[in-house]
Amino acid sequence: MSTYRPRAVVIGAGIAGLSTALRLHQAGWDVLVVERTPSRRPGGYAVTFAGVGYDAAERMGILPELVKRHITPDRMDYVRPDGRTRFSVPGRTVRALVGERSLNLLRGDIEDVLYRAVTAQAPGQGPDAVEIRFGTSIAGVEQDPDGVDVTLDDGTVERADLLVGADGLHSATRRLVLGPEDDLRLDLNHMAGVFTLDTLPDGVEPGVTASLTDTGRTLAVVSLGADRAVAFFGYRTERPMDELADGPQVALPRAYGDMGWVAPDVLDQLTRAESVYFDTISQMVVDRWSQGRVVLLGDAAWCVTLFAGYGSALAVAGADALGAALERHPDDLPTALREWEAEIRPEAERKQQLGRQIKGLYAPAGPFGVWLRDLPLRLASWRPVSALLQRRLQLSS
Repeated sequence: MSTYRPRAVVIGAGIAGLSTALRLHQAGWDVLVVERTPSRRPGGYAVTFAGVGYDAAERMGILPELVKRHITPDRMDYVRPDGRTRFSVPGRTVRALVGERSLNLLRGDIEDVLYRAVTAQAPGQGPDAVEIRFGTSIAGVEQDPDGVDVTLDDGTVERADLLVGADGLHSATRRLVLGPEDDLRLDLNHMAGVFTLDTLPDGVEPGVTASLTDTGRTLAVVSLGADRAVAFFGYRTERPMDELADGPQVALPRAYGDMGWVAPDVLDQLTRAESVYFDTISQMVVDRWSQGRVVLLGDAAWCVTLFAGYGSALAVAGADALGAALERHPDDLPTALREWEAEIRPEAERKQQLGRQIKGLYAPAGPFGVWLRDLPLRLASWRPVSALLQRRLQLSS
């Protein structure tokens, strides 16, 4: 009986990379995860985790831990520039709107659950261990009929049966295999920035999510209790790559310096932030997600954007589907990758289309756009509607 275990190198230790590592390990693969940052990244913005991702997390055995990280605000406040509340949505109504088999999670919490699951699978250094190598980047790729050689920037060369590029929107794996990012990236002319706050700004209550939208920009503060809060920035721009080049310490004060409300406090804390997520809101339009023994997964392949609100769930679902395809075709990698893409691509393209359609409601440029975006939430905050939604939640639980 053969004892050969196929080997995969996964580039990226975010949600896509860690979920791929976990699922391939469960499928009987040895896995090396390569991450360019020196350590794990905390925080991240809040996402809705539902649909095929929820189902995949259940099959992979991580759903109970994700449920523990579920966040539902005690209240959602929509405020004016002077800090007065425009309207509020009670926490129970928010839970009813989310519905069953759906979670609100921080991206960083999803990564943490996946990291713990991967390392729990590999408590020692034996042949079944999943190795995670931080502070290392991919530098080159060479393929032959029998495998793929992955050159890393420390000079080492890792031989594998499969290389998975799960290294995000600005994927180095994709660039090495498919060419320049500029040829594949569709910018939606918005920026997003997120970082963890040292202290909750005055004017935002513990346990409350508060946000202000004006003139094409949104600032939200998500309070997760007395000692944990996250600031989220999202704004329109006609020069996204220039904004990215300027960096968050320059671009965010420029965009929000005159906003009012808690913006001065949040921007002051930005100067002390150790880690800031700041990037363009863009999609990847890639005709084919695999080439030979190299496959792209998650934002490196599709990036539906936070407009669609489905990227994290789709990354986990994509990893689960990849593992299942490899289990069905252990000796036929081309067929496995072809079936995997045929399964995932329709959902990814639907979510990309959704993101393009609703981008105008994300940070509306004028008062009417804000009114239109907030109309469903205003209706939900109306007491009879709120009571009806809460009653529906009680009946379904």
